[in-house]
Formats: sequence, C-alpha cells, structure tokens
Amino acid sequence: MKLGEIYRLAIKMGIEADPRGKEEVSKYLEKVKRDYDELSEKKKARFDKELLENPYSDSRILNGKEDQIIKRILVGIDMEVPEIILADRLREKGERIDLILAHHPEGKALPGLEGVMRLQEDILFLQGIPINVAENLMGDRIAEVSRSVHPANHNRAVDAAKLLGFAFMNIHTPADNIVTKFLTDLFVEKKPETVGEIIDILLEIPEYQDAQAHNFGPKIASGSEKSRCGKIWVDMTGGTSGSKNSYEKLSVAGIGTIVGMHMKEDHLVEAKKYGINVVIAGHMPSDSIGMNLILDEIEKDGINIIPTSGLIRVKR
Repeated sequence: MKLGEIYRLAIKMGIEADPRGKEEVSKYLEKVKRDYDELSEKKKARFDKELLENPYSDSRILNGKEDQIIKRILVGIDMEVPEIILADRLREKGERIDLILAHHPEGKALPGLEGVMRLQEDILFLQGIPINVAENLMGDRIAEVSRSVHPANHNRAVDAAKLLGFAFMNIHTPADNIVTKFLTDLFVEKKPETVGEIIDILLEIPEYQDAQAHNFGPKIASGSEKSRCGKIWVDMTGGTSGSKNSYEKLSVAGIGTIVGMHMKEDHLVEAKKYGINVVIAGHMPSDSIGMNLILDEIEKDGINIIPTSGLIRVKR
C-alpha cells in the first residue's frame, strides 16, 4: 500500500462517518472549490490545495512521497520527537519502520485545528441550536484556538522525521468522526436509560476495559449512576473543545447527557450549572477506537502495525 493510498483511505473513512453526512461534506468541498476559483493567481499559489479534496485541515502527510510503499507502521496517539527517536532505535535493532503515524496533529496540521472547528457549528445545529447562534458561539472560541496554536513549535517533530528519514503522517478529525459515529450508533442500539448504564456499555468495549484496568477508565463527571440520560450527545469531534457558552443552549435544545473524551473544568462547571450529565469516556481509549477502525482497514492490505504512545490496539 502506498503512503498516498493510506492518506486517502483515512480521509474517505472520515467523510463516511462525518456527522454532517456525505452530502453536506460534498457541498462544503464544492464551496471551497468555488472560493478557490475566485482567488487571484497570487493567492492561488499560496492556497493549501489539499483543502480541495480533504475537508480536514488537521490531517496531513507531513513528510514522505505519496508513491512510497508502506509495509510497517509505528502508530501512536502522540508521535513527537521522543517517539521518532524510538522509531530510529527500533530501526537500529533491525525493525523495519516505513511510516510514523500519529493521531494528534503535528506540523502544518496543528494550525489546521482552526479550520476543522467549523464542523462544530454544524454539530451544534444538529443538536437543535439555530445555526446563527452556533456560529456566534463558536466564533470567539475558534479565534482563541487560532491564537493559542500560532506560536507553537509546529515543525519540531516533522524536522526530526525528516532528519532521520521517516515518512510521517497524522490522522485526526477522520478518526474522531469514526469514534463519534461508533458510540452514537451503539447508544442508539443499546438505549441506555441511566448514566450508570452508559458506563456499563462503555466498559463492554475493549479499549475502555483496558483503560479501566490502568485506572483511567470512564467516569461520571456530572450527575450520578441513577441519573436519567435524556438525549445523549457524543461530543468527540471538531478539532478541540468548543465554547463553554454552549451548555445553556444545549440544555434548552434537550441534551440530557454529554459523552466526551475529556472536558475542561470551566466547561464542566457550565454543564453542571444547566443540569447536563457528563460522562468522561477517556481520551486515549476514545482516540484509540477511531484509529483502530482505520488501522483495521489498512491491515487488510497486509501492512504490519506497531502500536505505541497511548494507542490501545484492538482489532475488529
């Protein structure tokens, strides 16, 4: 399997699981193309042309050529300079490593978080918040994230991969879309009535069982085991955490329980204030589910996966 094929497979799977639906993603890409066509030649030369086919600016090939043959991948949730040195040490010991694959963004994909956060506006709309209100809620938060990632040392890990001769790629929002759909469909099927039943359902999943065994399994952060769920929202995609001002609107829209990977403390205060139950499913196990479902497809082509750095590898 070639590097470019792995990249395009991940994007395709992300689109298929996108909470907006494939039709809406297609309309989004058409708009990006129209906007691109209207640019001056000077601005077209600076435009990130990956955006014409990939709606997820936080997922990119960071080093390597698309026609490079990949047979063995070192995969983790966070693949930074220490993990790239680990890959080099494994190679010194005779292990073949063709690609370093991260979940969380590195390099040019890190400032790309800003671009995918617009997805959250549509997600809030799908939960019953008017789109104009959703856009207003997210505007300041997107600007805040843009400012926070701008001064980061984006290319530190990418530079290390280049110096040591490794292909390097990350898959972020596509994997987050996939775990969001996986859990949403599961809750629709299982129909939990209480928050405690949500925990029980999560603990039937191997990734969460592994996390529980290592003391970072699912937890109830707001509400109790006996609290009734109401409408469940799996909040696990859209780049990074949204606006803390959204919880009042979500409560009015009928959301009873949020199941997330994690939640900032000031967000949790707001969720509690408006009576929303919160289940923190866990960051590493949730990210692992999304990545695992992609890796299962990659492995069908005979590629060998070496998990590390927080990836709880489970095959389905």
